[in-house]
Amino acid sequence: MTAACLGRKPSGALRLALAAVLLLAPATPVGLLAATTQRVVTDWHTGLGLYGFDPVAYFSDAQPQLGRPDLEYGFAGVVWRFHSEGNRAAFIARPDVYLPRFGGYDPVGIIRGVATPGHPEQWLIVDGQLFLFHSAADRAQFAANPREIIAAAEAKWPEVESPLVP
Repeated sequence: MTAACLGRKPSGALRLALAAVLLLAPATPVGLLAATTQRVVTDWHTGLGLYGFDPVAYFSDAQPQLGRPDLEYGFAGVVWRFHSEGNRAAFIARPDVYLPRFGGYDPVGIIRGVATPGHPEQWLIVDGQLFLFHSAADRAQFAANPREIIAAAEAKWPEVESPLVP
């Protein structure tokens, strides 16, 4: 646990290190620190796409499956994990088929003009494309009229995507 979590002040060495980072870091507007900065939803702690879930399993197993650390593949600046070697091979051959639409951002959020990361356990496949949703409510709204929401999200996506760093 960090000193801040324990309610203690950081040690002298830690304070010096933090001060050095702040002094040497380029000036960044505070609002940008909180902004989403990836075109593909990525776990910031691990660098994994879909938070380690296998993108092919949604199609082959009709359910989310966690990928294995020994079956990884880097694509689109993200590390993807796979449940089986066959799924990994399928992804390598045709990543365009298995990548989540809108980079894994919730299409309902996109309509609102917000890049809201989808949750890998809130998903639907429509017209051969994987869609992820931030919440069960967004999933239900999408499921009620998927084609209308897809069309609206497609129209809004360039505006939402443009500030995301490639």
